[in-house]
Amino acid sequence: MELKHISHLIDISESKLFGFMPNDEKIYSFELSNENGMKVQIINYGATVTSLQVPLENGKLADVVLGFDTLDSYLQSYSLPSAPYFGTTVGRYAGRINKGIFTLNEKTFQLVGNNNGNTLHGGNFGFGRKVWSVVNSTNEKSPSITFRLVSENLDENFPGELTVDLTYTLTEANELQLEYKATTTEDTVISLTHHSYFNLNGHESTVLDQEMFVNSDQILETNSDNIPSGNFTNLSNHAFDFRTPKNCPPVIDNSFVIEAKNEIAAQLFSKKNNLQMNVYTDQPSVHVYVGGNCFDTLKGKENANYHTSSGICFETQNFPDAPNHSHFPNSVLKKGDEYQQKTVYQFQKIS
Repeated sequence: MELKHISHLIDISESKLFGFMPNDEKIYSFELSNENGMKVQIINYGATVTSLQVPLENGKLADVVLGFDTLDSYLQSYSLPSAPYFGTTVGRYAGRINKGIFTLNEKTFQLVGNNNGNTLHGGNFGFGRKVWSVVNSTNEKSPSITFRLVSENLDENFPGELTVDLTYTLTEANELQLEYKATTTEDTVISLTHHSYFNLNGHESTVLDQEMFVNSDQILETNSDNIPSGNFTNLSNHAFDFRTPKNCPPVIDNSFVIEAKNEIAAQLFSKKNNLQMNVYTDQPSVHVYVGGNCFDTLKGKENANYHTSSGICFETQNFPDAPNHSHFPNSVLKKGDEYQQKTVYQFQKIS
């Protein structure tokens, strides 16, 4: 059995073979479950969440994230007109970098222009397309699993060899916690995020009848390519003011400025399943995106037909294009320092 990406210290008896990479390397699926019956399944391709089953009042489970049943579908999804990045870990840099160019330590780096000449989600082969190692797991209460990726120097033309550890923990409070740590051999730029599409009614429906809340009074102003201008748009009397919950919009692809730490950054509500999701983050932004379209080319899990409003992403991250705006939050990870990020998706019955 080929396990070069699985530590010999890890008990893989709880894992299942998920598929084969083009080079025949095996990809495994790992399941965490808590005492309430909540379950999450994660594969070491992209450290990707493929399923997140949340218990409902009627004793049933709702799978609240979009995904595919096979590894082949995840691989093929990057050939769609717009790759959905279902459940993946996004890096080295989440969101867009203008024209794929940034300057660091007086040196200019030209990245791949994979989105209208701009760099999106790390380039052509971002972290969601890479095979991660499994380096640790725990099976007691609040089980966890830690994935590791070593991104070589000049991977997608980003400087420095970057080592990323991502720990998923499923708590007894029905929280999926994501904790990221990263170090680099040279100064670099970094912004990691998680790209699950949530749908509290179940992954095969629409999010347009669910309400959302975002604890933000500003979004980043952007141009027609969705590149930040450097200015901010006040949300008073704006269609995207979600400080009072209202229905998810059919089209949104915007970065909300999050000022308050340790408070709820965003929420999603399903009256159908009497379920709410609370998003907590220590990041300066939550990028909200409604989508999931597979263009009638690929089938989702359980033969689902995913469309333009199948799910909603709450991408907790630094501001897009921060390396090119000195007044945006720092995006530079210096050699010898450690990048840290924590995001929590908590599921509760609507009270």
